[in-house]
Amino acid sequence: MTFYSLARSLHIAAGIVGFISLWLPLVARKGGALHRRVGWVYVGAMGVVALTALVLSGTRFILEPAARSGALFFISLSVQSAAAASLGVRVLRAKHRTAGHRNLYDLGIASLTLGMGLVTLGWGVAMHAPLLWGFAPVGILAGGSALRYWLRTPGERMHWWFQHMGAMVTSGIGTLTAVLVVNARHLGIEGMQLAVFLGPTVIGITGLRLWVRYYRQKFSPPTKTPSSAHP
Repeated sequence: MTFYSLARSLHIAAGIVGFISLWLPLVARKGGALHRRVGWVYVGAMGVVALTALVLSGTRFILEPAARSGALFFISLSVQSAAAASLGVRVLRAKHRTAGHRNLYDLGIASLTLGMGLVTLGWGVAMHAPLLWGFAPVGILAGGSALRYWLRTPGERMHWWFQHMGAMVTSGIGTLTAVLVVNARHLGIEGMQLAVFLGPTVIGITGLRLWVRYYRQKFSPPTKTPSSAHP
């Protein structure tokens, strides 16, 4: 078995584990043992997926000029998904911070995500590749919002909760998009790639907004009603 075929086998295995483990933390009790354990399985799987995707797609980008747009898409997607999963974990470790966060790892990962999004957008526009320029804004927004979150002083008590949710949903969007792209031919959706491949983004962002609204109401302090005046 060559190194390339080994990386491909690991990539497929980790991708299957990540796709399966993605769903349970979304419905399990938040903060519970099941949520944490399966969440770690997903984060670990995404780490393996990202590393092997960089090997596979990086090799294709260098050796197969005709496949560079597709290879760049998967490189960007792997960086975005892994960075979002990493952010989802890192915000929990820094949830008690009261000032801007200057950790080089966290700022570097956020900057890498933003940079890859910009490169993907530029390449997509130059090569007339709708899939690239259509998906690139997800990475740009994810990287930019992560940088803003780390550099700013937290503005609300449960800031880490909402950032954790947003990061894991973003990672899930990347996972689902990759599954659709890889299995497009088998699913018979080649004729409408952009609309279908952006589906997870539209659904995920919409669901996240509703989720955030629910938890903001849940965490908001109860409204005090003025006591009735005595006659």
